[in-house]
Amino acid sequence: MKTTKSKQPFHLATDRRYTTCPDSGETEGLSKDQKVTAFIQKYTQDEGKGLQASTPPEGKVPRSFFSLPVLNPERLKTARAQVDKAVRMHKVFSVQGPYPVIRTALRARGWVEQRLHCPKPPVHHRHSEEGSPKDSADSDEDDDNVNKEPDPDGIYDIMSRLVRNEMVYFYWTMRRDAINPNSLQKEQIINHFAKASSFTTKSGLCVNLRKLHWFDAADPDTFFPRCYRLAAQDEKHSFIEDYRRTACTSFLKYIVEREEGVQTEGTSHNTRAARKRSKQRSRPMDLSKMITSALKVCQEFLESLEHRDIDRNLETPLTEEQWEEFIYSYQLVVHGGEKIENSDIFVHCCKAMLERLVEVSPQLDIDGIHNIWIIKPGAMSRGRGIKCAKHLDQILQLVDGDSTLIKESKWVVQKYLERPLLVHGTKFDLRQWFLVTDWNPLTVWFYKKCYVRFSTQPYSLNTMDNSVHLCNNSIQKHLIPSQQRHHGIPADNMWSDDQFRTFLCSQGREAQWQTMVVPGMKKAVIHALQTTQDLMESRKNTFELYGADFMLGHDLRPWLIELNASPTMAHSTPVTARLCSAVQEDTIRVVLDRRADRTANTGDFQLIYKQAAVDVPQYVGVNLLVEGNKIRSPCTLPPLNRPGSKRRSREKEPVVEKVKPLPKSSGISTPPRTTLPPDPPVPVTNKGFPVQLPMTVRTIQLPVNIQSRSVLLWKRKRVVQKVCSQKFQPCILKNGRVLSLSLEIIPKQPRQTDTSSSSA
Repeated sequence: MKTTKSKQPFHLATDRRYTTCPDSGETEGLSKDQKVTAFIQKYTQDEGKGLQASTPPEGKVPRSFFSLPVLNPERLKTARAQVDKAVRMHKVFSVQGPYPVIRTALRARGWVEQRLHCPKPPVHHRHSEEGSPKDSADSDEDDDNVNKEPDPDGIYDIMSRLVRNEMVYFYWTMRRDAINPNSLQKEQIINHFAKASSFTTKSGLCVNLRKLHWFDAADPDTFFPRCYRLAAQDEKHSFIEDYRRTACTSFLKYIVEREEGVQTEGTSHNTRAARKRSKQRSRPMDLSKMITSALKVCQEFLESLEHRDIDRNLETPLTEEQWEEFIYSYQLVVHGGEKIENSDIFVHCCKAMLERLVEVSPQLDIDGIHNIWIIKPGAMSRGRGIKCAKHLDQILQLVDGDSTLIKESKWVVQKYLERPLLVHGTKFDLRQWFLVTDWNPLTVWFYKKCYVRFSTQPYSLNTMDNSVHLCNNSIQKHLIPSQQRHHGIPADNMWSDDQFRTFLCSQGREAQWQTMVVPGMKKAVIHALQTTQDLMESRKNTFELYGADFMLGHDLRPWLIELNASPTMAHSTPVTARLCSAVQEDTIRVVLDRRADRTANTGDFQLIYKQAAVDVPQYVGVNLLVEGNKIRSPCTLPPLNRPGSKRRSREKEPVVEKVKPLPKSSGISTPPRTTLPPDPPVPVTNKGFPVQLPMTVRTIQLPVNIQSRSVLLWKRKRVVQKVCSQKFQPCILKNGRVLSLSLEIIPKQPRQTDTSSSSA
């Protein structure tokens, strides 16, 4: 589709200074190349006259032209030819945001950029909630990513002006709502899918992973810590039950580990707080009663999983008062370090119960003994608003304090991994990239490289500060590393995957990276996408790069924490400067190079999943509408112009009844049967005649070729027609064409009357 060129003055942007081109009157009627040549000559003449020394009008600020570069006419002609070729081959792109790697990769492939001059959004809109028209809250892109590509001679600005009225065929934007995908044509490519919040938000991922059993036999509890939306009342009650049950299992593990002398990393008891709480106790703690209550709750949980609690009354194992007393005593022992006596006699029964729970609860090992939960706003990124808490009342009070988030179901609470894998006593997480190029069929590309993010403080469960428990670079980059942290952790808090594998090799666990960590991350990503496939808008010529955050348990099992749209590409450290540039370049290889050549190099991207295509019915939206035209009958019957026809037409269609053939008469010779060709139809003058029964038929006109055939009569309601064989008369030939047959029809008499028949 050709577009009409604008006749407004053409401007050359060089270092934010503009020089007008020759007047429209001077260039009117010239070709494009002639206009470019005239512009070059005009600019060269102005340079020679020394416009920089001209005196500006009064009240105007003088502008210096010493910084304007000398434009090469040959280079401008080359740029003009490159622009014409790009327009013919549909290679016009637009990038919104600081992505110099994307611009360089596209220009190397012959693409020309059409720059979008959009104002920067206000600060108060950048960190808005999900659904804001100014920002996507699930975006992980930092706002301080300002790596801009220099344009020393202004050639890219000139080329951008030359394609300002052309159609853009490739969009790369920072935020999903920057461009409406419904306004795009089929051949235009964009780097964001619509409605991705079904898995890129914490609340969406929490809800959709519960439906995994409809898509796969995998259990989400094996790779995703259990999560609840506190705004939903049913999930809030489920969380309270889970918190109390976790307190019971944590207490049983505490009894066993204390007897076996197991010391958890990052755990030390605060004896001063224990003494303070011990003085405040109103009654002594009964250890036997606590263990009995914990065993009872665990037994009820096991029976519910086996569906053996159906016939029982819906009663909780403990009353509210008993729960309050148990939770208080549990926190006093586990969190406060209160000493308990004679616990060795209960170790055997506690260990037996834990062995039964391990078989049905895959997260029992990561739960630890402190019952710590992490509270997150359901649609925020970069660690904003996240807090950790141990006490149930603190968690509920934190959520109930913001009525807006409660109304919009934004808060989620998730079980915290209390026993993660530590590097030199420091917590870390993994940032892993993956690319989705289609949703039907679902096509997932997994990047072979990733990087590790450390916290600035040593790992400890005695404090709930975010500097210890959150590894987001947007939080840790503003903190000073602790002096107590191991010197092997770099100051920029990042490792590449190669450095991490070297650490595993020093621990003798390098093989587990390829056998457990990488396969586990691939399965978690695929399962998360499977559950949201039906909720996504599968637009062709669309792709999106996502970032997944994982934590590793002490057994190197990967646990999915969250999925992020628009992962940050800022060159904040040497590790991200190298890997982020590589992943952007490889994304262009998958999206563009492989489109033209299926054997093209895709870099470090690996195709890990491609689903069979599924026929999706057309989406009709919420309002159902049926459109169409009325179907008319191809043949309408003429109305019957006789009295009572309307009433009889509604009656049941009469049933055809066969009548026995007439018996042969001794005085009539019947000619032998021969097969005759069908005669032409005999014209009939009367198309129909009214029949009233009972009646007597005197003469019926039959075709001449009819010999001894049965006569069919219509059976009327409550009237039985009978052919009297005794009144049969011989057929009389008239004019050699039609036979005259006399029949007598006698109605059937009722049983209670005489059976004598009336004569005709």
